[in-house]
Amino acid sequence: MFDQDPPGATDTLASLERLRSAMVDLSTSLDKMLQVHRVRNGLAPWQVRQVLAYIETNLGTPIRNKDLALVARLSVYYFNVAFRNSVGSSPHEYVVRRRVKRAQELMLSTGNSLSDIAAECGMADQAHLTRVFRKLAGNSPAAWRRARLNPAAPGTPPAALRRAEHDQIIGRASVRPRPSSSAKQQ
Repeated sequence: MFDQDPPGATDTLASLERLRSAMVDLSTSLDKMLQVHRVRNGLAPWQVRQVLAYIETNLGTPIRNKDLALVARLSVYYFNVAFRNSVGSSPHEYVVRRRVKRAQELMLSTGNSLSDIAAECGMADQAHLTRVFRKLAGNSPAAWRRARLNPAAPGTPPAALRRAEHDQIIGRASVRPRPSSSAKQQ
């Protein structure tokens, strides 16, 4: 009866382990950042930790500055100024960067569609993810994923790679003559 794990248990445990690892890394980097210097007119270390932890756990849902200010127990205006002084970017910019980073992690660790990843990262839809991702990463999510998952010769188009793999499987030479444009016209 207990010889087998319930369906999806392994995936859930792996996801929880990745989340725990990310939280430990975040906490460690925050501690190092906060030990270097305390920012004037910034957030207290406990506020930074709580706000960033709130952001991490709620990336898939809408995150408003009002909610973040409540976590830090500050007014919205003062929170925005203090967050920028402490972290170096506005709360919105930070949340967007974290969502793109989460999307990158999911693109590499899962086979989910980009629309599913967009929804899981709190983006409105795949087009929203693509627009923001291209602005921050310099490439579309699909191209970024292909380049990381299939690091073949740079500049090789995916169709040419698939054709070459197909030709190898069936035993044909990977270079085959293409009809010239003059042959098509005759």
